[in-house]
Amino acid sequence: MPDSAAAPVILGTTGPFPRSVLAERHPAIIRQVRDAFPYGPEQQRALDELLLNCTEGVVEPLPGDADVWRDLGLDTYAGRSWFDVPWLWSESWFYRRLLGAVGYFGPGPWQGIDPFRPVKLAELDAGETDDELAALDALDDDPGPALLHGSLWGNRADLGFRLAAESGEADFALVADDSAALGPLLRGGTLCLVADNAGRELVPDLLLIAHLLDTGRVDRAVLHVKPYPYYVSDATTADVLDALRRLTAAPGAAARYGRTLWSAMADGRLAVRAHPFSCAPLPYAEMPGDLRAEFASAALTIFKGDLNYRRLVGDRRWPPTTPFADVTDWFPGPVAALRTLKSDVVTGLAADTVAALDAAERQRWRTAGTHALIQVNARPSAATPAGPAGSVPGARA
Repeated sequence: MPDSAAAPVILGTTGPFPRSVLAERHPAIIRQVRDAFPYGPEQQRALDELLLNCTEGVVEPLPGDADVWRDLGLDTYAGRSWFDVPWLWSESWFYRRLLGAVGYFGPGPWQGIDPFRPVKLAELDAGETDDELAALDALDDDPGPALLHGSLWGNRADLGFRLAAESGEADFALVADDSAALGPLLRGGTLCLVADNAGRELVPDLLLIAHLLDTGRVDRAVLHVKPYPYYVSDATTADVLDALRRLTAAPGAAARYGRTLWSAMADGRLAVRAHPFSCAPLPYAEMPGDLRAEFASAALTIFKGDLNYRRLVGDRRWPPTTPFADVTDWFPGPVAALRTLKSDVVTGLAADTVAALDAAERQRWRTAGTHALIQVNARPSAATPAGPAGSVPGARA
């Protein structure tokens, strides 16, 4: 593992992007949640208090959850400004406080009501989703690369499907591409996929899983989702079911993929996990033993999205040329990251790539969602058994 002293933990005051999330995005999310449901006076007051506290106040204990969050750093950060604690912790604390404010954890009539559900469903039901699903019908007999890029780009899935089919153009905004290393790891065994967002970003992940099961590239898949709503759009079990219904109700190839997934869940080839650590404000290097054992037994674990990347490599200001293998050498098995860049954390880039990006866009390329990466730490000691030949997602001819 590289010397973390050279890569300080990102705080809410570490640059303009974390500060803007805490000072601007979180208040906007409170307004969005307030408008999504006809919350009563009690919830309205709690949201007002949270708005004031998260922007001007200090971290305060939450009644009823003190013991759980004490183990997650509450004793250390209580009394500090939200801006002066690790950014990952502050963001996670915000969402826990937000759910508490609207009564998600109950008891009461609002218990278990996802405050972000209207936004998730609106995206899933949008016409753009129809276009993305229709694009599946145009894929050739080797859809693996297209489905990999669709999963990578999330809600730009249609762009990923189309560009992957065009000679050489799929790499137009990739800052790192280890996709060729995925093939040898996908020859049977279990795939763990740690999901990111719901809606139009979860659908391509499910399509990729369906393809890998259909072709025998994996024998079984485990989809890790959040146990409760988190970071606005992070996927929960309910979101997985919504996405499956959307696929099975669609025409053409989408429905076929949906039926594959539905059957796989019924017979156990596809399982959904909602481990409590998935919502912890901590890096995955600190995960509990049962989760570590599950990842250790997998042929490959894929971490999807920006937040999971931050938790995988550590939410630190790494020099971007720090090797990805070095910051993931603690992981118990083969691991890959599929990520569209939406925060400052990045590793594993070539020096000339960083220089060109900084010269052209300064720091914006790190946070704008216009660049992406596919990174793999294959850990050669973790060999997988041989399996069927055929389509390998991301493989180059």
